[in-house]
Amino acid sequence: MIVDDHEVVRRGIAEVIDRTEGMGVVAEAGTVAEGVRRAALVRPQVMLVDLQLPDGTGIDLMMSLRESLPDTHMIVLTSFDDDDALAAALQAGAAAFLLKSVRGTEIAEIIRQVAAGRTLLDERTVTRRRADHDDPTADLTPSERKVLDLIGEGMSNREIAERLGVAEKTVKNHITSLLSKMGLQRRTQVAAWVAGHKHSSWRSEPGD
Repeated sequence: MIVDDHEVVRRGIAEVIDRTEGMGVVAEAGTVAEGVRRAALVRPQVMLVDLQLPDGTGIDLMMSLRESLPDTHMIVLTSFDDDDALAAALQAGAAAFLLKSVRGTEIAEIIRQVAAGRTLLDERTVTRRRADHDDPTADLTPSERKVLDLIGEGMSNREIAERLGVAEKTVKNHITSLLSKMGLQRRTQVAAWVAGHKHSSWRSEPGD
């Protein structure tokens, strides 16, 4: 069963599955509510669940079905390569985490492995990924974090100094320090980093 609010995505995956020997799509859904209702009727062996749905998240859906469909294997399907999403999927009982950029043959193979009872997502995967994606802002002081946010808002050093009630030289010192801690060289790189992380979460915009 496929749960994704994009019909084109559902159709594409369904074609791959239906062309694969021994597999078939028993139902499709585009919302959490529809997914819960249809899953209860067809009791699928495997469910591919999108993280972002119009009326909630794929995590909500999986949590809703854990007790009623204990034998159904869950695969998270998402466009977000996000460590928080990975951890949430693991907590909800997902057996695998699949990016929408994956090739059709890989989708079929992962479904086959999960259907056979294999778990491709575990605590070690999440921990290892998080170690590989350490937060470059982890060592910043509270003052440096404030400066970071204000740079992201497009403020000049003088404007930041006025906002925080400090000398402009203090702001420059904070920037020098945060550049060093984040492994960056220029102020513009800081602004780009903030912009890139503001809307990167899988929870931010439904329907993606």
